[in-house]
Amino acid sequence: MSDVKQYMSEVGKRARAAARAMSRADTAAKDVALNAIADAIEAQKASLLEANEKDMQAGAADGLDDALLDRLELNDERIAGMAEGLRQIAALPDPVGEISDMSYRPSGIQVGKMRVPLGVLGIIYESRPNVTADAAGLALKSGNAAILRGGSEALHSNQAIAHCVHAGLEKAGLPADAVQVIETIDRAAVGQLITMPEYVDVIIPRGGKSLIERISAEARVPVIKHLHGVCHVYLDDEADLDKAIQIAFNAKTHRYGVCNAMETLLVAEGIAEQVLPELSGMYLEKGVELRGCETTCRLVSAAKPATDEDWDTEYLAPILSIRVVKDVDEAIDHVNRHSSNHTEAIVTENYTRSRRFLREIDSSSVMVNASTRFADGFEYGLGAEIGISTDKFHVRGPVGLEGLTSQKYVVLGSGQIRQ
Repeated sequence: MSDVKQYMSEVGKRARAAARAMSRADTAAKDVALNAIADAIEAQKASLLEANEKDMQAGAADGLDDALLDRLELNDERIAGMAEGLRQIAALPDPVGEISDMSYRPSGIQVGKMRVPLGVLGIIYESRPNVTADAAGLALKSGNAAILRGGSEALHSNQAIAHCVHAGLEKAGLPADAVQVIETIDRAAVGQLITMPEYVDVIIPRGGKSLIERISAEARVPVIKHLHGVCHVYLDDEADLDKAIQIAFNAKTHRYGVCNAMETLLVAEGIAEQVLPELSGMYLEKGVELRGCETTCRLVSAAKPATDEDWDTEYLAPILSIRVVKDVDEAIDHVNRHSSNHTEAIVTENYTRSRRFLREIDSSSVMVNASTRFADGFEYGLGAEIGISTDKFHVRGPVGLEGLTSQKYVVLGSGQIRQ
């Protein structure tokens, strides 16, 4: 334990020093680093795949389920996506130093706000090695330093990506310590990281509910978090049925092991007999297990009765809960009682109902006539995201560059003194 404490303390000290250098870095240097990291990732694709295969084999041997293995896997497409994400971040406007809301006061001073880095980000995540590239890219562009602690199941993959990150930083003349990937799999490292306010300014956890609950309870550093993604799609009785079926199918089956996948489908009783038989057949053909309310089970013979627990469960698997509701009021009530405040969607051609849904649903993303799978920093034009926050302070929804900065007041005077 003492060795881990000393190791993390050294990591923290180096990160704090690097954060000061990053706060001074100009946009050109940061963009050079980001593009160089993308180049290195593409050039080292074979090494990344080799490292990932070690993790995949170990994960299979340790009994990881299919959803976790899917999150762990790197392939040609995901490696290309990491590089593209970094280049998109490089192409985005640099938020650091941006001054806004300048106004003259009666005293003659000008008062406004300047956007500034948060400092040192401690990012804790599980399974998905592409988070290493996304986190590094967003931290660098926003002028921060980052301490990254990936899951033990992705150790080889994360270290291989870290090698690419350090090559890019070196090419840009920026400190290698601006991004440090923790090398130990000792769980005590997480305990140290979240209790070092002298070195770390914010903790961003990405992972299972138990991990995030533990960090929220034990951290002595502010936390930007989301607990889980219990996402809903409501098919209104004034929906275009073709749209409704395609959106509900995509929201569940596009990918299972992601936080913006639909976990509960709500269907207005007026269209349930038209929609559920066709839609359930599509789900069953894809191997999705259906759990439903009494009406659902009557309309879909293959559905199992849902329990109270099902309505609050993030499956991250080919399992779907279905409930037939009376109307939009009952749908809104169900969502606000069972949602994790991540992402919800309504499918309807009724403008008034869509506006009600947008206003009354208390989630970080609310959609009309679109799949919940669009709740993503890349799709929102943020380039990439560090995570999706279901908190209300200081950032909510996909956390991109602006979410990794803060603001300070700036005052411009010409010799004024207060009378």
